[in-house]
Amino acid sequence: MIKAKRGPRKKTQGRTPNRKVTDYYPVRRSSRKSKSELETEERRKIDELITSGKEEGMKIDYIDGKGRGVIATKHFNRGEFVVEYHGDLIEITDAKKREAVYAQDPSTGFCIDRETNRLGRLINHSKCGNCQTKLHDIDGVPHLILIASRDIKAGEELLYDYGDRSKASIEAHPWLKH
Repeated sequence: MIKAKRGPRKKTQGRTPNRKVTDYYPVRRSSRKSKSELETEERRKIDELITSGKEEGMKIDYIDGKGRGVIATKHFNRGEFVVEYHGDLIEITDAKKREAVYAQDPSTGFCIDRETNRLGRLINHSKCGNCQTKLHDIDGVPHLILIASRDIKAGEELLYDYGDRSKASIEAHPWLKH
């Protein structure tokens, strides 16, 4: 059996052509942003905070048994940028040399860095901290940032794990065990 080709359909009396829902209702576009758009916005926000040096939602306070520390003055959501650990960017070979020297002389402290008005360097150590480190790249330059590893309430001390478990460091600085 050979089928004949049909031409364009014509309206016939009594039959209505197929209609789409959009013929009756206007098309409504979602105003929600895609995951990649949200990630791009968050990245730009972090870039701006790092480059401007803005540090919001924190204050320096005296912590019993520790000295200075940083307290949250606002709520941070899990995964949210908290602060940059701002400092000099050095080669890994230089870092390893410095670590070896620091481990040999307990009077040098755990780390030597210059005194600045930046808060990231004052965040204390805890193996069960509420922040974690993450590398954030801006134009090919890595920045070490701290993000909330869980929801953090206003009034909580900000803490992260320094990660040093060497025997020499723990002997010189027993607080690294906690």
